[in-house]
Amino acid sequence: MKQPENMCKVRNTVVNNVGKRVKIKANKGRNKVDIAEGIIAETYPCVFLIQVEGELAESVKTMSFSYTDVLTKEVELVLC
Repeated sequence: MKQPENMCKVRNTVVNNVGKRVKIKANKGRNKVDIAEGIIAETYPCVFLIQVEGELAESVKTMSFSYTDVLTKEVELVLC
């Protein structure tokens, strides 16, 4: 199955910024918005992972998002 051109642009942008710090604004529904800052850790064909430092200095939380989430604006990424 061929991916839409816009999806490829989103994926290429994320792949080119692996290891960089980003600010994430994720729409969780019902007027709930999750805002976090982390590093793009890994990319896969359908999803990408972002590592976010937890409240404790030693804890790291991994969040996963799909490229479709970015394309539909459920998730917004801003380079820091």
